[in-house]
Amino acid sequence: MKVKIRAIRNAGELPDERLVLTVLRDCDIGYYLTFDTTYTEDGKVSNLVRHPYWFPDKDVRAGDTVVLYTKDGKQSQKTNDDGSTSHFFYRRLARTIWNKTGDCAVILEISTWTSKGYEDQE
Repeated sequence: MKVKIRAIRNAGELPDERLVLTVLRDCDIGYYLTFDTTYTEDGKVSNLVRHPYWFPDKDVRAGDTVVLYTKDGKQSQKTNDDGSTSHFFYRRLARTIWNKTGDCAVILEISTWTSKGYEDQE
């Protein structure tokens, strides 16, 4: 995994609610999908997938930060004082998704995938 979850910030506060990721190695963030889920009764991560977000293709470098806001906004980036870049993405939702407790952020690397549309059925 070339990206790791650093934090969920300002859960429950739409203007600032965000998922913060750290880039460990150069990669295309478009190979990653994130979502939130809950925990099972025995404290394990559940398989209930909610609010998936597949990042658009974009090269990011080791040391960069990727920020995914829940609110509406326009994709952007800024150069930090240390020369790294912060990349900003937006889910464009009108309400928060992270509870103060009980939610879990998950990130998956999806470097290979396939699809089949209805019209492609044999």
